Amino acid sequence: MQKQFEVMKKIRVWLIDFVSDLTIDELNEVPKGFNNNIAWNLAHLVATQQLLVYRNGNQTPLVNDAFIDSYKPGTKPEAFMDEALMNDVRRMLIEHVDRSESDYNAGLFKTYNTFQNRYGIGVEKVEDVLTMLDMHEGLHLGYIMALKRTLRNK
Repeated sequence: MQKQFEVMKKIRVWLIDFVSDLTIDELNEVPKGFNNNIAWNLAHLVATQQLLVYRNGNQTPLVNDAFIDSYKPGTKPEAFMDEALMNDVRRMLIEHVDRSESDYNAGLFKTYNTFQNRYGIGVEKVEDVLTMLDMHEGLHLGYIMALKRTLRNK
């Protein structure tokens, strides 16, 4: 599973760098034709990982329930994300991968609440979700790239 954690961390480090030239207003802007923004997408990566790895792994997530509920699948931006929260999200993007890897290596995720994802793939154990999350991270990387391109071409 080391490769899954490595891929997730590299994508997240790349994303943080990719959006580092954007203002807080640009990160929060929902361009015409989109239903979310870059700030939401970054927070969504944190929330989804915490929901699927920790909560479904019968462990206490590293973020509070309100954060997960604000950015979980099916949500959209409801409030402006200020600079302080954006900095927390950047920090969590990296720290949570490291913590999840160490918790995984320590055998923390012995049980898992199974589910079927929207693509019909059965997720039966934490290893399944870690593999699926790398695909999910790549999907949102593409959204973030499209959002940034749209913002810069207005």
